[in-house]
Amino acid sequence: MDEPQTSLPTTKVARAARFAKTGLSVGANYVKHYAKRAVGAESTTEDLHAANAAELYGALSEMKGSVLKVAQMMAMEKNLLPTAYADQFAKAQYQTPPLSGPLVVKAFRDAFGQSPYTLFDEFEPEARQAASIGQVHRALKDGRQLAVKVQYPGVAASIKSDINLVKPIALRVMGLNESQVRPYLEEVEARLLEETDYALELRRGQEMAASCAHLPHLQFPAYYPELSRARILTMDWLPGQHMKEFLATEPSQEVRNQLGQTLWDFYQFQLNALHQVHADPHPGNFLLSTDNGGTVGVLDFGCVKEVPVDVYTLFTALLAPETFADESILENLLAEAGVLRPTDPAALRALYLRTLRVSLELVGRPFRQATFDFGDPAYVQSLYALGDDLMADPELKKQREPRGSAHFIYLNRTYVGLFALLTELGAVIATNAPVEVVVPQ
Repeated sequence: MDEPQTSLPTTKVARAARFAKTGLSVGANYVKHYAKRAVGAESTTEDLHAANAAELYGALSEMKGSVLKVAQMMAMEKNLLPTAYADQFAKAQYQTPPLSGPLVVKAFRDAFGQSPYTLFDEFEPEARQAASIGQVHRALKDGRQLAVKVQYPGVAASIKSDINLVKPIALRVMGLNESQVRPYLEEVEARLLEETDYALELRRGQEMAASCAHLPHLQFPAYYPELSRARILTMDWLPGQHMKEFLATEPSQEVRNQLGQTLWDFYQFQLNALHQVHADPHPGNFLLSTDNGGTVGVLDFGCVKEVPVDVYTLFTALLAPETFADESILENLLAEAGVLRPTDPAALRALYLRTLRVSLELVGRPFRQATFDFGDPAYVQSLYALGDDLMADPELKKQREPRGSAHFIYLNRTYVGLFALLTELGAVIATNAPVEVVVPQ
């Protein structure tokens, strides 16, 4: 556990100053790198990446909130970042420096008018986990083991200013104007704001648990409204281990398969029956155990993506086998999605069609087979190779403008995260396994 953090930059000016300080440090690392090389000393690009990644993650973990959440999201995209950055940002999935005890006590006094030591029978002052939006403490009340999530101060208020802080830099790097990315930024901002609404998370957690109660091998925490407030959320402490620790116990392939099947069925039911998905499927949000042959505990319903019916229809159609049997079907679907436009020159239209056909065929392959082996290294290597090829394609590099429905940001993120979990498990699953559709009345 890192040293507790005794203060948190919450104002726009303080956060901008912290961000600027990091920019200066990164610039200094580049100066050192090239100065060493100029005099013949060894300084590799990997060394530079490692120094800058550590500097940047240090700032983000201190600022917390939306900037750290974006780093967490980027860590899920395995081939998007150099390894040094991916490794550093992945820490946001499990552990960042926690807030100190006095700040935690203040949060409870502000919310309940009393300290956590009088509210609960027992309360651990040291956070068990600390991530981007809040940190989790273990507590005991009336014989129940509880997980108490405490939101960092100022997170909700800082989201819009954080986006405005980072936006000019991102637009300059990508060569875009604000109007081109506005729908996508609005989608990200809306989801980030929802993650700070603990009352919404409590309701969604209860609803999702009730809707999925019939699915086997899943476990959800019960929530306690009387012990929760706007910035504090209390729920059951679930058993199990996070992915890294669980895999270190060397579970059998049968257990891995059951866990993978459970995750796959959970997400297919959400998408197809509920038209919403738990859209934050990084390893820190699941607890795994060998109970009953493999059980998945599901945490954190702060980020739930509601999927409009027309978007659901389009998303599933893009993955269907018949889409690849007739190119006109794919072309029409991509036009409906806003990827292809009537004003596109023929060469550009052909480029998008060719690129999306290859991408959708590969990424959607698990949906079109009766069983699928996510432990097959050839498939994972193909996914990484596709990413490398797309990023290296000189024609695609010229097409910087984002296209397609903003709703696809979190849908894509959901399945990138799910595939990563299944790959890490090395699970073999039945992708067309029947999942009973029970929509709550």
